[in-house]
Amino acid sequence: MNLIKSKQRVADHGEVFTPPWLVGAMLDLVRGETERIDSRFLEPACGSGNFLVRVLQRKFEAVESKFGRSDYERRHYALLALMCCYGIELLEDNITECRANMLEVLSSYLQLEESDDLYGAASYVLSQNLVHGDALSMRTIDDQPISFAEWGYLGKGKFQRRDFRLDALAQSAAFSQEGTLFADLARHDIFVPIKTYPPMTVRELARVSASDDPVEAE
Repeated sequence: MNLIKSKQRVADHGEVFTPPWLVGAMLDLVRGETERIDSRFLEPACGSGNFLVRVLQRKFEAVESKFGRSDYERRHYALLALMCCYGIELLEDNITECRANMLEVLSSYLQLEESDDLYGAASYVLSQNLVHGDALSMRTIDDQPISFAEWGYLGKGKFQRRDFRLDALAQSAAFSQEGTLFADLARHDIFVPIKTYPPMTVRELARVSASDDPVEAE
């Protein structure tokens, strides 16, 4: 594997890709979380997805172990595993490649065709979860605050989405520290979603384009 795309990119952006053996060793340090289908991972400089792809592959191993005998559950929990992977990347070609790599891993695992609703739903999810932006400023390439969708599986083919701003989520450590202004507040007193959506099926997710938002719940 080539660890750099060009010396100029290294100089301009400090871009160096992590080799697979080191990715595996680092993920082994949190093996229990990588083997949970619904554990959430955020890679703030995701590049082309070296870490996120391996996290997703490990999650799929858990999906196969728990739901491999039911194609219906296997498909829906595989999508949930994808929904729990997040990334931010400054360089446009990298974020495009990362989305393609993640989609390919899912497609290969479930043997999906592009015409499959699950393929379309996954493509939409990746457009929301993998953000072209700057993790340091917590803003998108269009200078908007970065927000992420929290996805949950309700069962019976229904997924729930709530959106949260990254800058609010990043303050969670400070809120939980003893002696701070917010130490006595519960999480629900601090973290309020900026949007909540009606439950959606795979087919409904597939029909939402990356440029359109689903209808917001009242």
